[in-house]
Amino acid sequence: MQNVTDRTSNPFDMRPPCDAFVAGYGDANADFHVVGDHPGVHGGADSGIPFTDTPAGNRLREALRAGGVLGDDDESNNVFFSYLHACVPDGEPTDDDYRDLEPFFDAELRAITAHVLLPVGERATRHVLANYTAIAPDDVILSEVHATELHGSGWLVVPCLDPAGWSDDQEADYVDALRAVVATDYHREADLGRFLVGPESYTVR
Repeated sequence: MQNVTDRTSNPFDMRPPCDAFVAGYGDANADFHVVGDHPGVHGGADSGIPFTDTPAGNRLREALRAGGVLGDDDESNNVFFSYLHACVPDGEPTDDDYRDLEPFFDAELRAITAHVLLPVGERATRHVLANYTAIAPDDVILSEVHATELHGSGWLVVPCLDPAGWSDDQEADYVDALRAVVATDYHREADLGRFLVGPESYTVR
């Protein structure tokens, strides 16, 4: 299935319950989906584009470019960016705030249906592991799985520590992990042809 839209910003017209928010941005048919925390952490309140306007966001984008996920000119073909909490917060969001916005994030993630999820930081990684893999997040120490391929239920997950605190070695490890994924057949599809009358195949992400 392909999404038919030429919109790069908020392609599914998500409207979270707030006046100011940073909508999902990128290729609606992306293979890679970068998942961040909220605009107060990873930026975009001014530009309207996730992972901009902050040192952490800029460093992540540099790593994505070096890893072959993002084009040299920040072209967003084949990658989509979004936040667990898209609203621009007044202070630190509460657990209830995250729960209120989770349906918007989940709907967008399932609409994009990327093959590879790239959660950034502790909260995003725990959320992705808890909801899109069979891995118990409480059993995972992020520093130990940084830049590691984890297999979820239909997704390949490659988490990373928050770029604001990366050492040079951690950045290099993440770039190497991205290059390794890009160089392999990372596509994760299921053939539902067995449910059809004829012999043809029908694959979905």
